[in-house]
Amino acid sequence: MLQRHMPFLRLALLTLSILASFPALAEELAGRVVGVHGGDTLTLLTPERRQVKVRLHAIDTPESRQPYGTRARQELAQLAFQKVVRVAVIDTDRYGRTVGQVCVGGLNVNVELVRRGAAWVYRQYNRDPRFVALEEEARQAQRGLWVLPQAERVPP
Repeated sequence: MLQRHMPFLRLALLTLSILASFPALAEELAGRVVGVHGGDTLTLLTPERRQVKVRLHAIDTPESRQPYGTRARQELAQLAFQKVVRVAVIDTDRYGRTVGQVCVGGLNVNVELVRRGAAWVYRQYNRDPRFVALEEEARQAQRGLWVLPQAERVPP
């Protein structure tokens, strides 16, 4: 009896594993940004009144005490603070934060921070070639942290 159902079970397992691998089916959060913690982390308040700490995927910014750290935080706040955002969840980091791509309207905040020179591409986690191109463009144009002397740029 079980032998007759094996092809169906294999097909069902294969289908489930394929569906689970599609990013389009990943979780998406929405809410208002109620806190900005550095240039790459924010707190989202969901409609259910749940606070979620979100680390922006594929980027890194200087820490608050490092050169350009305060400015990177200000850039993120300007783009997202008190705004309604969507977060395409990618992962959970070792600190329990949600990791994702943050969008305000049609603007991808992660991408915009790199374009402005407020963030580096976190190459260990990045799979999107436009991040690297935008970082190089910001470097060439001397935008954001790229205006700092080389010794003051402390990458991730």
